[in-house]
Amino acid sequence: MIDFLIVLGALLFLMFAAYRGYSVILCAPIAAMGAVLLTEPAALAPAFSSLFMERMVGFAKLYLPVFLLGAVFGKLIELSGFSHAIVQSVMRLIGAQRAIMAIILVCALLTYGGVSLFVVVFAVYPFAAEMFRQSGIPKRLLPGTIALGAFTFTMTAIPGTPQIQNIIPTSFFGTTTWAAPWLGLSGAVLTLVLGVSYLEWRRRSAAAAGEGYGTDLRNEPAAPPEHATHHPLIALLPLVVVGVANLLLTRLIPTWYAPTYALDLPGLAQPLNTEIDQYIAIWAVMGGLLLGSLSIVILAFRPVVKNLAEGTKSAVAGALLAAMNTAAEYGFGGVIAALPGFLLVAKTLGSIADPLVGEAVAVTALAGITGSASGGMSIALAAMSDTFISSARAADILMDVLHRVAAMASGGMDTLPHNGAVITLLAVTGLTHRQSYGDIFAITMISTLSVFFVIALYYLTGLV
Repeated sequence: MIDFLIVLGALLFLMFAAYRGYSVILCAPIAAMGAVLLTEPAALAPAFSSLFMERMVGFAKLYLPVFLLGAVFGKLIELSGFSHAIVQSVMRLIGAQRAIMAIILVCALLTYGGVSLFVVVFAVYPFAAEMFRQSGIPKRLLPGTIALGAFTFTMTAIPGTPQIQNIIPTSFFGTTTWAAPWLGLSGAVLTLVLGVSYLEWRRRSAAAAGEGYGTDLRNEPAAPPEHATHHPLIALLPLVVVGVANLLLTRLIPTWYAPTYALDLPGLAQPLNTEIDQYIAIWAVMGGLLLGSLSIVILAFRPVVKNLAEGTKSAVAGALLAAMNTAAEYGFGGVIAALPGFLLVAKTLGSIADPLVGEAVAVTALAGITGSASGGMSIALAAMSDTFISSARAADILMDVLHRVAAMASGGMDTLPHNGAVITLLAVTGLTHRQSYGDIFAITMISTLSVFFVIALYYLTGLV
């Protein structure tokens, strides 16, 4: 029981610190090492260097370039005036009152196209902020809007989504990313309808109270270049380039390399072996962002070059902060997952009798504790997938259903205040937990509800 309270205390401390606006880069190691100190004091220094820092640096090694390129791409969209052109076109097409739905759909299309969730935040923010400003919608509702479009149904529910949360279950259940399509679509529709209804209710309430976009806000997009009159299709082209290039490179890179590449340069004492499969998705996203950024420079050379130096400085600074925040969270999750209190939680969750309910509760709970959808699901399935499979087979439940429930559950309670994606989203939009986390949490609850809706739908109808 004491071990469990230690893990819970570390989690609550980090959530409280994040919500109060303290630096997660500072508080994550304090929370993790405090838990180690109370569990096994002698392991404090080794756990910091060999576990926390290894996980933190490992995350930065993989994803820092993606954060940097994503931030630069978003800044170029802003400096070029393309974001302004997109906003003006959307406003004419669907009207100011449908700005929330427009942003959700753009996020969903990018996410389903394989663009990283973090990149979506950087890419969408410039024109989403301007759309909210022109529509008079409070900026504090923007994080919840982006979260609904990028962090929920297109990440885990819609069949075929290339996000990692939909890929991980395939290796445990022998399924494909298209598993349980009708259940996934049903859950996606529920999430979208309830999420949009909630955000529209919040918008109407703010309008009735006379609240506008807001003043004295941080990290506001730059004003569009004077006389910028880009055609909306030209403005959208870089986003299309990113999505298409990402998809093509994902398929082409494996044909260019053997499964293991031996890097043998004259200055190396011995060749360095690179497992290509580990980097395909990252290289594909990086290539897509590079080509997308290049297309912006070509299509809008003068306005971009004019402010390129200062613009990229701010973009890189924001990307470094966002990446290190998320990396610190990753290190915290790695330490917590190694403690006996966490193992006790996992064992308790694995004892739930119903295989689908047990899987959903285990995955979403562990994702919440670790602050990572993919991390929590990986830990849960690695420890308990055999139990879930045997129980499901005894109840004649298809592996496809286990896959879809696990994927959707990973995107439920993972978005607690200490989640890296949440912290990145708030940092990029220039808002705080106190201003915007309530809406993110509401979307989290809707996403979690959709998992149990899907389970009930399956038991009632047998729909797969």
